[in-house]
Amino acid sequence: MRNFSLVCALLFSLTGVGQNFSIGLEPVSITDMPGVHSFCIGQDDVGRWLIVGGRVDGLHQRQPFAAFLEEDNNTMIYVVDIENEVAIGSSLSVLEASLFEQLQATNAQFFQREGTLYITGGYGFSASANDHITYPYLCAIDVNGAIEAIVNGESITPFFRQVYNADMAVTGGQMGYLDGVFYLMGGQYFEGRYNPMGPDFGPGFVQEYAEEIRRFSIEDDGVTMSISNYSADNDPANLHRRDYNASPQIFPDGTQGFTIFSGVFQPTEDIPWLNSVDVFADSYAVNNDFQQFLSQYHSAKLPIYSAVSNEMSTVFFGGISRYYYDASDNLIDDINTPFVTTISKVTRFGDGTMEEHKIGDMPALLGAGAEFIPLDIDAFDEQGILLHDALSESTVVGYIVGGIESTADNIFFVNDGSQSHAHETVYRVIIELTPDHVETHAVKDGNLLQLEVHPNPADLHVLLTFFNPAPNNSIDVQIVNMQGKVVKRLELEAFKIGYLEFSIDTSQYAAGSYIIRMENGMHTDEVVLMKP
Repeated sequence: MRNFSLVCALLFSLTGVGQNFSIGLEPVSITDMPGVHSFCIGQDDVGRWLIVGGRVDGLHQRQPFAAFLEEDNNTMIYVVDIENEVAIGSSLSVLEASLFEQLQATNAQFFQREGTLYITGGYGFSASANDHITYPYLCAIDVNGAIEAIVNGESITPFFRQVYNADMAVTGGQMGYLDGVFYLMGGQYFEGRYNPMGPDFGPGFVQEYAEEIRRFSIEDDGVTMSISNYSADNDPANLHRRDYNASPQIFPDGTQGFTIFSGVFQPTEDIPWLNSVDVFADSYAVNNDFQQFLSQYHSAKLPIYSAVSNEMSTVFFGGISRYYYDASDNLIDDINTPFVTTISKVTRFGDGTMEEHKIGDMPALLGAGAEFIPLDIDAFDEQGILLHDALSESTVVGYIVGGIESTADNIFFVNDGSQSHAHETVYRVIIELTPDHVETHAVKDGNLLQLEVHPNPADLHVLLTFFNPAPNNSIDVQIVNMQGKVVKRLELEAFKIGYLEFSIDTSQYAAGSYIIRMENGMHTDEVVLMKP
């Protein structure tokens, strides 16, 4: 484990003229609500949810004979009536074998277009193959019809269809939809039992990262369906990632697309990605100018856009992360990627720059494999982006459903199946608007320096922005490498109170992580600087 600490001011609300708000969570008690994670979810015309697939255990175990057991597949399909706070289940076993098997898979990709929930791939044990496979199918569910059948105790079989297509054999990716085109992004093909010792030790397996953004249309007349207009961008160096969050985005120029955030694992090292990838209608762009520390794995997420301030934020609820803040607000780097409570947000500003901040905590170590489902309100656009400018002072915007809850942060190496479980409680998500000029820095222990650096990562130079609390102040600045060695030291004379700026040349520093530490005799602040 590699640790370093960072004393840092936390943000309690989202910054910007158009995006000042806080987030509240309220537990909702739902009768017969299942515990499930890594599932697919749809919504009917009156706001009821349809939950299918995923798993009913917790984090998978390490031993091949115990990992992803068939008995822990979710073999039920559930209707959740959130208004009446009740869930109703129905067995999937009445479906034909290929449908029954795919619809109990974990980490399938899904998107609902109008009343049809489309599902691709997913991983799990197939009785037909007598092995764990990634399913090579596209499945379509008539959400309204299936929900009515389950509620009324009728046959569900007329509302499910499936076609074979090898390009759909992906698990751990994300699926989006824009202007008639589906986007299947990232993920992997996995065949065989999970084995942390590798594919050639004990029970072998096949693992092939998709390393692609696949674009296609689904031709569907309600009876037959097929894939058309298929194309793919292949990039082994940058798209080699899975089990991540992707979210619809409105970019600064007003165009729409998606951002692939973080994910695992880098091609040359078993550590999470920290950069992101922007996906457009016919291209994509890797963003190495931004580093995401606080959310690496798939979790519930909420995209929020303000046209007034031209800011696009994405909020991530808990899950699993390489970095987290401890009780003293120190930023800890743990390459074992523990479960965290962190609620974080990444904001893209009108000039294209991006920033990340912690804005709260989940009630427990939960959120991995959960989903956010929006309320059917006018504040969401057709892409599922919450329009901040349409919100009132306090608005219920949706719910967080399912996911894994862990009893401790790092359980992977001791996991016998009892350290985590699929979470049953649903959380109502409330947006509370705050005044436009709220002070967003949390002042802790009299720390008034409020140090920020831009850009970060910085190749040639970095601009330090800080608050000077007293006139004629002497401020000590240190740049410290990860071995604790001070590689640069400066003394600044700050003659006036207020926000000041100072530029530092970083061109001579080797690539890696550094801590910029600022002290004025009374207060200390630090930030991590990434040097590409």
